[in-house]
Amino acid sequence: MCGIIGYTGFEQAAPIILDGLTKIEYRGYDSAGIAINANGKINLVKTVGRVQALYDRTHDGKDMPGVCGIGHTRWGTHGAISERNAHPHMSQNGKFILAHNGIVENYTRLKADLLAKGVVFKSDTDTEVVVQLLEANYTGDFKEAVIKTVAMLEGTFALMITCADYPGTLYAVKQNAPVILGLGEKENLVASDVTCLISRTKNVIYMEDGEMAEITTEGIKLFDFAGNPKEYEVKTVDWDIASSEKGGYEHFMIKEIFEQPQAVRSAISPRIKDGKINFGEKSLTAEDLKKFNRIIITACGSAYYAGLAGKFAIEKLCGIPVQTELASELRYNESGCIDEHTLVIAVSQSGETLDTLSAIKDCKACGATVMSIVNVVESSIARASDFVAYTYAGPEIAVATTKGYSTQVAVLYLFAVYTAAALGRINSGEYTKLVSEINAIPEKMETCIEMNGGIECMTPLFDKAEHVFFIGRNTDWAVAMEGALKLKEISYIHAEAYAAGEMKHGTISLIEEGTPVIAVCSNMRLQDKTASNIIEVKARGAEVTMVGPKGCESEKQANHCIYIPEMRDVFAEIVTVIPLQMLAYYVAKARGCDIDKPRNLAKSVTVE
Repeated sequence: MCGIIGYTGFEQAAPIILDGLTKIEYRGYDSAGIAINANGKINLVKTVGRVQALYDRTHDGKDMPGVCGIGHTRWGTHGAISERNAHPHMSQNGKFILAHNGIVENYTRLKADLLAKGVVFKSDTDTEVVVQLLEANYTGDFKEAVIKTVAMLEGTFALMITCADYPGTLYAVKQNAPVILGLGEKENLVASDVTCLISRTKNVIYMEDGEMAEITTEGIKLFDFAGNPKEYEVKTVDWDIASSEKGGYEHFMIKEIFEQPQAVRSAISPRIKDGKINFGEKSLTAEDLKKFNRIIITACGSAYYAGLAGKFAIEKLCGIPVQTELASELRYNESGCIDEHTLVIAVSQSGETLDTLSAIKDCKACGATVMSIVNVVESSIARASDFVAYTYAGPEIAVATTKGYSTQVAVLYLFAVYTAAALGRINSGEYTKLVSEINAIPEKMETCIEMNGGIECMTPLFDKAEHVFFIGRNTDWAVAMEGALKLKEISYIHAEAYAAGEMKHGTISLIEEGTPVIAVCSNMRLQDKTASNIIEVKARGAEVTMVGPKGCESEKQANHCIYIPEMRDVFAEIVTVIPLQMLAYYVAKARGCDIDKPRNLAKSVTVE
């Protein structure tokens, strides 16, 4: 996996493809390649490292003339990070070139069959099996070869293919990995991410699983895997180019941290009308909600930690048991407890996270109702769900999520209050107060950013740190986990979050003289307890930084303080996370890390 773009049209393809690859660098990758189909021959260039190396090796694409081609950025799954394993991959006779996102699960058997027939492989990837199969299945008809090859594959695959005998033609194939077609004027495109397309066109087709597309300058034809024609719907993307550019900031991550108040405002405002929360006509009704006796929130990474924030809010306000489950584990749940009385809330920024998609499909098969909270309209998870609540965060470019996380939490807060009212668990006065407090969150976030304008000065505390521990209780524990993840994602410092009360049950043995500990203390009703935990770790030599409101009990015990506005406990995480994001950013910057594209990470994880 990671990113694919293809172009066929009237302009030189290489510069357009290189530009598209640059726009999806944020997804994370370790190598890249470009292939141009022209004059009965395919010209291929691959490199380890950044897309800039492709620009350099091709003189900005000028060395690769032609109006049809494909490009790929790879995040390695099969085979080492090397030029030989970079995509696209070429068939033995040079007729086919292919880029692939996903994993071909039966590739070892297929490869053994091909090796027995004398095929020589040039890479260690599962992907090369597919391109060699295309050659083996080719008798002169491009479409037929694609149909035969796809029928042999098991697993996850977004494929982009071109054939030297068919200049100007691309084939795209989708199975459990995103593929988006872009319709332009005398040109058409295909990509794994809409960000690649919006500079050329905003008219797109979201392919469904089990579909293949033929893309030429004349138009796009859609087929099922048997080759039967299919109808399609053209949608319009409402993102603009400016929202996916840095706008004067040094990194996308700090830009997106500062965009959070507006992003949360965008998530909240359309859903509050005349003081009432409204998720739209196609949302869960009060009657729907009454049939559920429990809720499971499932997600991966930061989205899982957003789900923990939602768990605390829903349980406190609604009195419904809520489980938070990692999607990669939920799909192996064999307890039999998931049924028609279960609501599954799936949270994903991209809407393409394969573990989450697989988990909700399994839950639906058990009779559960699925509501998804995603950012990307018409994404795979959105389409697989019974109900969808979009976060309206806009494009998020930095691999480490910030505004994606905060908008997910905002939607979960709205859902908690909406459900509590629908079930009659809160009275009208409390409902009005809660809605007012949610409306005030963007302003509180802005205040928090202003309060922490000098947080960069705290980075020397972490200069020599090998380990950093985050502690907190209840809602503060949830945000501590996201804070720890941010720090380790982008600064590469080992960071872990622990429930503060659990420290004395073993983890405190890791504390030694000078160990940085960040104590999250926004939950005012637990201040005395958390203050005691600060005293415990300080007694073992820890250097403690408190994150909480001015004047709280924990402030008196800590070595250093990061301040936040005081808020109701149930909504505090969405503001408390901001200084933790900012601190992680400035620590990573001081260490010279690649902040927007951390090593080994990908933005949208479409493999299991």
